[in-house]
Amino acid sequence: MARVMGVDSSTQSCKVVIAEVGVGDDGDGRTDAVLRVVREGRASHPDGTEVDPEAWWSALRSAIADAGGLDDVAAWAIGGQQHGMVALDADGRVIRPALLWNDTRSAGAAADLIAEFGAEALAERTGLVPVASFTLTKLRWLRDSEPENAARVAAVALPHDWLTWRLRGFGPDSPRGPVLDELTTDRSDASGTGYWDPRTGAYDRELLVSALGHDAVLPRVLGPHDWVLDADGRRVGPGAGDNAGAALGLDARPGDVVVSIGTSGTVFAVSEERTIDPTGTVAGFADAGGRFLPLVATLNAARVLDAIARLLGADHAELSRLALAAGPGARGLTLVPYFEGERTPNLPDATASLTGMTLASTTRENLARAAVEGMLGGLSAGLDALRALGVPLERALLVGGGAQSEAVRAIAPLVLGLPVEVPEPGEYVALGAARQAARIVA
Repeated sequence: MARVMGVDSSTQSCKVVIAEVGVGDDGDGRTDAVLRVVREGRASHPDGTEVDPEAWWSALRSAIADAGGLDDVAAWAIGGQQHGMVALDADGRVIRPALLWNDTRSAGAAADLIAEFGAEALAERTGLVPVASFTLTKLRWLRDSEPENAARVAAVALPHDWLTWRLRGFGPDSPRGPVLDELTTDRSDASGTGYWDPRTGAYDRELLVSALGHDAVLPRVLGPHDWVLDADGRRVGPGAGDNAGAALGLDARPGDVVVSIGTSGTVFAVSEERTIDPTGTVAGFADAGGRFLPLVATLNAARVLDAIARLLGADHAELSRLALAAGPGARGLTLVPYFEGERTPNLPDATASLTGMTLASTTRENLARAAVEGMLGGLSAGLDALRALGVPLERALLVGGGAQSEAVRAIAPLVLGLPVEVPEPGEYVALGAARQAARIVA
């Protein structure tokens, strides 16, 4: 029985699963790969909104070793955090630390790009209206703030693109050399750059040049079932952005909306149709299987609960108990949870606020309830934005660390207005990458 590897290189850590591949009926007449995880590995990433990609490379190798290595693996694929800017020179060397999705220093660059091209035109061309998260804005920031570094850029990759390239044996000090033309990506991660057109499947070079100041090598976009080879002859899948990888790992289908409560909050649905939102609230991403993945993201998610739990001197179990002891609406106490600025709505300099404080409402129970409702309310606004674009929503799949909260699970159906299912905890991004690898096993 063949074995495959799936990787999730996230903001906080690298997770690896090794799985055996079988074939079975998924319950509705479709035959698909069935995975049985046999080994796992993990390694941490450094904190920060800019990181030397070599730290990811070191973590990937450590996580693979922790999972028992690749000797029995026939194919692999990597899922990873989206948008991060990995700038390479002509020798394939990283020019500066990568700016991650949660680095907001390029907010001004986003505003400049919108002023130059127009929000509606950008949404039509790329499915996105620039915010500080997207790679396009980070390249404009690099051009304006570090022009000498910008001038050295020969290629631009995303985190999963660069790790795939390195693990395939490419790089300045690797056996296969720094062959920039061997950089590859997939449509889901390309759709988060701000310079890829989901209608044509081609890069928008005019936007790239406008941002960076000159053209550069960009990763070749592989189709959902395409593959390349690593140095040992294993097949390598195109990989995926983390949200698309999670959708694949969850086997999400049209009608499903995934609500992920982790470091960030994301609401994304599998859609047969491309979405265009000139307001920028909904990002018109592609998915990892040939459909689309309209997505709303928030910067403030599970850490909202962390902050209020610390304030109350409670652990998460106690926070849940307190929240469930309060009634819906927390007697008017409302938490606007913009502790770290916000991406949706686009308020990078915003702060959190607590309103509706009276002698009756200001209790530990109501504050805990307001924290859960405030966090879920931000995500519910994402559902409303998807509905407004005609995306069918029938079932919410609640995942991520925040989904393990008893209070979150109980309150979510009331706030989200949908039936809610909570899948068993799992490394769904890594499992999605492994599912992709299973489809290309020779």
